[in-house]
Amino acid sequence: MTDTLLTNVRSWLDAHANDAGLAQTPIPGLTTIRSATPGGLDYAISRPLVCLILQGRKQVTMGTQTFALCPGDTLLITADVPTVSQITQASPDAPYMSLVLDLDPSVIADLTLEMQTAPEPDTNAVLVAPTDAEVADTALRLMRLLKRPAAVPMLHQNLIRELHYWLLTSPHSTGIRQLGLPESHTRRIANAIAILRTEYNHPLPVDRLAAAAGMSPSSFYQHFKTVTSLSPRQFQKQLRLIEARRMIMYQRMTASSVAFAVGYESASQFTREYRRMFGMPPATDRDSTKYPKDTAA
Repeated sequence: MTDTLLTNVRSWLDAHANDAGLAQTPIPGLTTIRSATPGGLDYAISRPLVCLILQGRKQVTMGTQTFALCPGDTLLITADVPTVSQITQASPDAPYMSLVLDLDPSVIADLTLEMQTAPEPDTNAVLVAPTDAEVADTALRLMRLLKRPAAVPMLHQNLIRELHYWLLTSPHSTGIRQLGLPESHTRRIANAIAILRTEYNHPLPVDRLAAAAGMSPSSFYQHFKTVTSLSPRQFQKQLRLIEARRMIMYQRMTASSVAFAVGYESASQFTREYRRMFGMPPATDRDSTKYPKDTAA
């Protein structure tokens, strides 16, 4: 099944991939990715998604945890969290290829209600497990559907719903179920993360973030770290630095102007923390890297 899915994904990429190796599909949230060479470190704020690794190898780090992915693995990300990823095995003859689908919390919520599943404890926002056979089969039917463009608007929603269902019955079930429960700690922490993402360049007291999550400050801190593996302060710092790198790479802004734009009061502190995270000062990073690929998984 995986080989057949790989064949269909390769065919789509051959016809539609852009220079960065990305090929969007007419199905909202469904993307295919290819890289013919191992890559550098890619820093991003990953959205909730599921990624099926079809060929090659990849490494993903969230906070202090690192996950190694190989063909046949499924990566699940259930919160908007800072991640560092790197394609570690790829070649022109056997490029890295993956299939990525954005997770839909409303579909998960509907299915969770219908399945009458009980609440689960907190889980990490990044999970890796072998791809379930039913998940791979549904993904294959989604890719085959692309060959019948007139049928895509009529049939893709049922297949997306089916894929979410199989994820809810797979080894990933605990993590994905949390995404669909309005009162789960994961969803409540997501309310605080939404504030962090939009106001990352402003001081954000823990009390305010805890109130957004409907928790006491101590409970919020504990659950936030369980979900993201980072403290709120560490999370905000990574948001600032990732956004700073985007400004430096794409907008070609100076380090001092970027430092203040993302909320630092000291340009020298910004440069130190930038070097600590990315391995070089901002100006050197800008000059040595033209335009990094925007690959989510």
